[in-house]
Amino acid sequence: MPWAERTLMLLRQEFVCLVEAGRIPMNELCQRFGISRKTGYKWVRRYRADGPAGLTDRSRRPQHVVRRVPEAIREAILQERRAHPAWGARKLRQRLQQQGHTPLPACSTITALLHREGLIDANSPSGQQPWQCFEQPAPNGLWQMDFKGPVKTLAGPVQPLTILDDHSRYNLCLQALLNQQTATVQETLRTIFRRYGLPDRMLMDNGSPWGDAGNQPYTQLTVWLLHVGIRVSHSRPYHPQTMGKEERFHRTLTREVLSQAQWQNATHLQQALGKWRTIYNHERPHEALGLAVPASRYQPSLRAFPETLPPIEYDQGVPVRKVQQEGVIHFRGHTIKISKAFRGYPVGMRPLPEKNRYDVLFCHHRIKTIDLCPNK
Repeated sequence: MPWAERTLMLLRQEFVCLVEAGRIPMNELCQRFGISRKTGYKWVRRYRADGPAGLTDRSRRPQHVVRRVPEAIREAILQERRAHPAWGARKLRQRLQQQGHTPLPACSTITALLHREGLIDANSPSGQQPWQCFEQPAPNGLWQMDFKGPVKTLAGPVQPLTILDDHSRYNLCLQALLNQQTATVQETLRTIFRRYGLPDRMLMDNGSPWGDAGNQPYTQLTVWLLHVGIRVSHSRPYHPQTMGKEERFHRTLTREVLSQAQWQNATHLQQALGKWRTIYNHERPHEALGLAVPASRYQPSLRAFPETLPPIEYDQGVPVRKVQQEGVIHFRGHTIKISKAFRGYPVGMRPLPEKNRYDVLFCHHRIKTIDLCPNK
């Protein structure tokens, strides 16, 4: 063997012999020979197992050759990836498992295959940690609603309306609308409520048509929702994370659909949205659900949509006042600002234990609390 290699072998043998003699501590011997404790223990372990032959350098090639992915499985992986370019290895593997493919390689093997085939952009973000968030304990406890748009088409901008069930992440509405007007949104919501029933509460941002830029968060649309029997909540201003599930859904929608084509018009876009909505709800494994699909956790509400709005009634002993055109009521010598969104509707004045304090009710929903003597 070459002189340098022979000298190295002699040094290793000398080191092991001194260790076996037991006169000098291991730490000191390693320092004298200029090696780490980890390396010193490695050579002692090899010598005791294989004798002097164990002190020779070993090949760095893997001792076990990983079996190749079967051709049928390989083609199935590539086919799913081309059909869903934004899906990672975990989603692809889960989807193939649902389809009955076996045996399936590890996620790392699938990722390596996608890299070899040029189906993963080296500059794409990876390794992101999932955001820990809260969710409702059952379906229909809370729906999140927002617009994703505007989306450009050759015929003009389109406004996709999206509604997501907080518990299951089931997409209840993915509709390409031509505008954000109250009448348009209300008619779409009627269709959704007839199909899935009513949620207990709906969460939305502070923009039109369900929010007001002023201090009063009520609009014609949210008053209608309250009358139907749905509580209304708004996200905190400048805090989009309040509606984190909708925000995450919109990013997925953009990546997997909206950025994939030039849209001719609302009809063209709606065809793509409808097809993808089925995939999202019934086929696409969801990371936040342990790779289950949203449809596996969703069921329609038992609260049916009332085709005729119920009468507005208040408990006996609760004074009732009608909201005037200016959005105010007159009560016990005071003019109280409510909101123009409630004009023409009766509101109830429920007294609180504190003197001169009242909850203002609309259909049993508290819309504000007032104090008739704030300076006392």
